[in-house]
Amino acid sequence: MVIVIGSGPAGVSCAKALVGRGAEVTLLDAGIELEPERRALVNELAGRRHQEWSQALHAEARRQPPVELGGVPLKYSFGSAFPYRDVERLLPFENHGCATRPTLARGGFSTVWGSAVLPYLAEDLADWPIAAGDLAAHYRAVTAWMPIAGVSDDLAGELPLHTEAPRPLAPSAQARALLADLERRRERLQRSGLRFGRSRLAVRAEADARGPGCVYCQMCMHGCPYGLIYDASATLAELRRSGLRYVSGCVADRLVEGPRGVSVIGRSLASGDAVRFEAERVYLACGAVATTRLLLASLEAFDRPVIMKDSQYFLLPLLRFRGVPAPRREALHTLAQLFLELRHPAVGPRNVHLQVYGYSDLFEALFDRLLGPVARVVRPAVDALLSRMLVIQGYLHSELSPSIRVTLRRHGEFGTLVLEAQRNPLTRPSLRRVVRRLVRHAVDLRALPLAPLLQIALAGRGFHSGGTFPMRASPSAFESDLLGRPHGFTRVHAVDATVFPTIPSTTITFTVMANAHRIASLDA
Repeated sequence: MVIVIGSGPAGVSCAKALVGRGAEVTLLDAGIELEPERRALVNELAGRRHQEWSQALHAEARRQPPVELGGVPLKYSFGSAFPYRDVERLLPFENHGCATRPTLARGGFSTVWGSAVLPYLAEDLADWPIAAGDLAAHYRAVTAWMPIAGVSDDLAGELPLHTEAPRPLAPSAQARALLADLERRRERLQRSGLRFGRSRLAVRAEADARGPGCVYCQMCMHGCPYGLIYDASATLAELRRSGLRYVSGCVADRLVEGPRGVSVIGRSLASGDAVRFEAERVYLACGAVATTRLLLASLEAFDRPVIMKDSQYFLLPLLRFRGVPAPRREALHTLAQLFLELRHPAVGPRNVHLQVYGYSDLFEALFDRLLGPVARVVRPAVDALLSRMLVIQGYLHSELSPSIRVTLRRHGEFGTLVLEAQRNPLTRPSLRRVVRRLVRHAVDLRALPLAPLLQIALAGRGFHSGGTFPMRASPSAFESDLLGRPHGFTRVHAVDATVFPTIPSTTITFTVMANAHRIASLDA
């Protein structure tokens, strides 16, 4: 028997490969789920056409933390913070100047992700011990169970879709207008290092054998009641029907490897009692923070820091020269609409990934909060502004981003993980160059980047982090081999972003899944 720890995208991808090889797999998980009253709310929404939702029901499902300038709130799921629940108590950690955290949710962070899926550029893997070709078949394998909504466009040459028949989501009116403007300036933009295309999202865009397609109900940022945004827990359910044994309600604290197998020592969430599992081999897919914690504890590496790499996350509003009518009343999805890839010597040596978002009720909530009781009076002006507003969500390569120093301190029964931001002097100059480049193309974009409103998130806030036990061809202490085995282990494999040598700017989850599938597909 082999054990996989964690039910997020890495865990289910790893388990898929192992089950496909005929292995007997047990998946251990904390498995925290949406609260029963919230689940009842989702079921009520899912049981009706979205046009039939009551205003009160709709408002309750869209409950979010306050949206404010200067801060990026955590994303909720149907008004619930369950993906972050009990983490401080069960996996004690401290953030100092950073904002990352683990999750104990069934499905991991796929319960609240933005579903953007791109592979890594081949050039970004040049300093990895594996190449893009080593991942290609595994990207394709992942698309067998994770839907990809997208089109083959100018991005596909360097960033393949890895699926034969993607089904596109319809872009919003704002996105169509921007795309038309970009197409008119396509050659000029490409000469200047700016490539663009439609977003690629892990969403069932059209009806198929698995169920209906997107209904464009504007709920994406709060959760999809119809289950159309990919959630790893759906793949977990399929695996369980295929014979995988699922054990929830436990947290792993330590691994002890022997000559014939591995002991997983942990706790029951319900009772707090010690639990122990035995396996021939263990695959760690707890997410970069929790996997790092588990490895440091297993190595008894207290007070020995490791460095977590991060991709700097930032937000930049754009004000279009011309708006579109009434986006609030449009049938649309509110996930990323377009992708821009910026690569130019004047910006830096690495690609910058930019995701363009159009209208969302979160924008409206921001203005309502800023304007208070005046909001109703100036609603026409706010509507005019919303019709012209877009937001870029961007990421830098880890070379240009802050890092996080991670140390397991002896504190309490299970230790405390201390996460401390490490400033990178290249970050702010890189962001200034990105903004200047976009301002330079304001006429091409038919939009003005609002540079004074640039929001630079704390390290780790984008959840594109990893690399504490990076893969090396010849690993030494606190490094891993090409099968994700940390130095000192032969039967333990880390299969999430913990083993990434760097964190490129394009989206992380697709590559996490592909690499987990690759490791689990190979003979150890």
